[in-house]
Amino acid sequence: MNQAGLTLESSLVKLEPLDASHLPALSAAATDGRLWELFFTSVPSPERFGAWFESAMEMQRQGRAVAFAIRHLPSGNIIGSTRFCNMDLSNKRVEIGYTWYAESMQRTGVNTHCKLLLLQHAFEVWGCNAVEFRTDWLNHRSQAAIERLGAKRDGVLRRHMILPDGRVRDTVVYSILLDEWPGVKQHLHFRLHRNGDSLQC
Repeated sequence: MNQAGLTLESSLVKLEPLDASHLPALSAAATDGRLWELFFTSVPSPERFGAWFESAMEMQRQGRAVAFAIRHLPSGNIIGSTRFCNMDLSNKRVEIGYTWYAESMQRTGVNTHCKLLLLQHAFEVWGCNAVEFRTDWLNHRSQAAIERLGAKRDGVLRRHMILPDGRVRDTVVYSILLDEWPGVKQHLHFRLHRNGDSLQC
């Protein structure tokens, strides 16, 4: 599964392999909505982007993640980031996580394009049996977005993580299974078509 040079592209977004050259643009994207102030997300503050990047690269070196910067093709701007993470080759499972978008790009179709590209690669190229999503119990917007994809809620991991500010996070776990993927894919393409859009990857 570990493909550090992997690039995925649709008519709206390009998921580029994350590298240090993306950091200034990612920091600027995070200021759109001051996303680091949302305590229930993993978006770093401008002064912590270096540590965030090094953590992403270490996960990638260990074969546990493939990290992307998200480019909005109509504008050419970098607008956020996402990853394949918690990669488990032996059990054909992967998580899509660490996802965030500049506030102005939220609810614009960007998330649907990104998730379609990632899910399609996980199921149709890597042959995964399950793709997982995790989010903070307090992040209701993220839970709603995951549910709109067609993922099903598996449960809640209580007192799952101790965060840098000392808060103990409960984590909501969702997944899409391989046999559910055809229906989820049809649903997501329908949503794009209904909005006059298409993946065109």
